[in-house]
Parts: sequence; C-alpha cells; structure tokens
Amino acid sequence: MITVESIKEKLSNVTYPGFTKSIVEFGFVKDIAYENDMAMIFVDITSSAKEVEDQIRADITKELSVLGVSNVQITINKPKAPVEQSNSQSGKNIAPQVKNFIMVSSGKGGVGKSTTSVNLAIALAMQGKKVGLLDADIYGPNIPRMMGLEHTEPEIIGGKVMPFKAYGIEVMSMGSLVEEGAALVWRGAMVQKAIQQLLQDILWSELDCLVIDMPPGTGDAQLTLAQSVPVAAGVNVTTPQHVALDDSRRSLEMFDKLHIPVAGIIENMSGFVCPSCNTESDIFGSGTCDELAEQYNTKVLASIPIEPSIRVGGDEGKPVAYFYPDSVTGKKYQEAAKALWENIEKSQEEGEIGNDSIQPNLPVGVSACSSEGQAYKAEQEKAKAEQNGGGCCGGGHCS
Repeated sequence: MITVESIKEKLSNVTYPGFTKSIVEFGFVKDIAYENDMAMIFVDITSSAKEVEDQIRADITKELSVLGVSNVQITINKPKAPVEQSNSQSGKNIAPQVKNFIMVSSGKGGVGKSTTSVNLAIALAMQGKKVGLLDADIYGPNIPRMMGLEHTEPEIIGGKVMPFKAYGIEVMSMGSLVEEGAALVWRGAMVQKAIQQLLQDILWSELDCLVIDMPPGTGDAQLTLAQSVPVAAGVNVTTPQHVALDDSRRSLEMFDKLHIPVAGIIENMSGFVCPSCNTESDIFGSGTCDELAEQYNTKVLASIPIEPSIRVGGDEGKPVAYFYPDSVTGKKYQEAAKALWENIEKSQEEGEIGNDSIQPNLPVGVSACSSEGQAYKAEQEKAKAEQNGGGCCGGGHCS
C-alpha cells in the first residue's frame, strides 16, 4: 500500500546534487500528499541552477516509479537565477578564473570570523554556486579542523597545489601548507608574497566565488589582496560588545578606503539561549550592530546566537550549515548567503567592483619612504603634469 510515509522513505534516496545527503535530510521536502493515485511533492531548494532542479525531478520520478507511483506532480520552489553581467571588474586580477572574491574580515580576533567564512561558503554552495574557500589567516589558520581536513596532505601538480574538496566546495588553507603547529613570524613583505601565492599557486577551478578568511586587523594582508584581485564584497564579522565594535569600525573604514563594496555585518554571539530553561540572555549586549550598520550604510546579514552545535561542528569538522541546515543558525547562514549574493549582483550592475584606483604606483621592492621611491614619485608627478598640459605640478618636484 502506498502511503505518505512510504513516499517519504523513497525520497530519502534522492541525494541533493553535489552532496551526499538526501533532500529529506536537508529538510528540503516541505510537503507530501497522495490522493487518487497521484503523488504531490513540494520541495524548496537553495539552488537557482536549472540542472539541479532537473536532476531532482528525474530522481524523484525514478524513486517513486519503483514504489509503483506513475502519476507524480512535483512543485519545486527555488531562488531567482542570477542575472548574467558583463565583466565590470577592472584593475589587476591575478586569479581570473574566479568571478567574485569575497573578503571576510574583522577588526580583531576571536569573533568567529573563520566559522563565518566556512558556513557562508557552504551555504553559497548549497544555493547552487561553485565556491572556493581560502584560509588566508596567516597567523592562525584553523579552517582545516573546521572542514574535517586535519592531517590531510595537499596534492602537488606541476609545481602548483590542488585544493581539497569537502562539503561541495574547494578548500585550501595556509595551515595545510606549513608544518602543523608552526608559528609564522613574518614581516609585511612575506605576508604579501604568501597572499599572492595562495591566489596564484592554487589550482582553483572556474569559481563563481572565492570566500577568503582574512587575518584579523587591517594590515598588509588586506591591502595586498585588494591590490591583487578586484574584491566583489566585504563582510565584517563582529560581536555586539562595544569593544569589538570599535575594531569593526576600523574594518569597515578599511573597506571604504580600498573601494570594496560592503555586503554587510555578521553579528556573532548574539544572545545565548539556555538549553535547560529556554531563557535568552544577551551576554554581550544587543542591537549595537544595527546602529553600526546604519552608520556605514550597510546591514546586518545575520545575528548568530551562541549555540553548542556551532562549537561542536567547528571542533569536529561538521559545519552547522551542512549538518544542521534546518536549525536556527543553519537557516540564518542561508539567509546571509542569499543577501550576500544579492549585494554582489547589485555591485556588478552598478559597476562598483574594481581595484584600479588602489594599484601600487611604485616598482616592486621600492619603498615609498626611500630616496629611490621619492625620486620615482617625483618623475611620475612631472610626467602627469606634462600630460595635462605642461607646466609645474605645484608639488615642488619640478626642475
């Protein structure tokens, strides 16, 4: 006898394309009805790709035919497909196979930046994007643990490194390229070189986006990245207490100075719900990030509560966005990823993506403070003045 339960059991065999979990496990099956020999299946998916929808339809039909159901009506709700945009990116791009670069940054450490990067990347992949995740946190790379890739050696092909694949995304971390537990005490020039190599010497495939987990702060790593590739979106990660928000302002100011479109703020540790009494406590305050977002003309993409599953998932390499997509936090990451992508599309339409205005104007290895750097700058200013009609530039450099 065919029942709703027997139909649901068969749907448990339908895996979501690109993943190993079924549409039932992901919570994508929203309703099942069976009347007059007709099965009606209602599914919500997070991908806008037609091939994903077609595959799910075909697999559902195949599984139910085994059960003896030949008349199937499948309704699939999915996000709006991204509009194809002309390439408005300008300036330098040392990794042109990546369409969009997303910089996840914070003014200080310990606010959950890496956790945010992991779960945003997975949520974007679950929405049909081809995603890479780069752990560029030179001083504290911990994404290998969070992605279940500890003690995994990278494969070298032709002098370049193959990214790992986990949970539907490509992954590489500085922690996978150096000796485990090694302390990296690097000066600025070494950090700059490392960032460039992570972009150029990793065999990233053609990606819709590369989520980059940056070191905390606003230093050489951030500037080097912005000058090396056109960053499509900046995401600031913080917590509600004012001490953290002071540092967040520096991060948001950095996005502005580097002409990076700000997608929004992720507020971590936003309240704690006691598992015993279900009472919610705002340990670090509340509502403060809304004021900060308004000040910088952006928005809060998500307010993530303190939840044990986030900590357990990070320690055990089981990201909450993948393993608990129907949890409160899992849904928040999905919503944040959707809003992030909408921001990228808006920036593409308005031509805001580019790094031509922040390109270095000195030869490699020449310091702006050195006599050689000063002489080079004077020559450039003189040439610019002559190009604009001759005469002195007014800077006191012309002879």
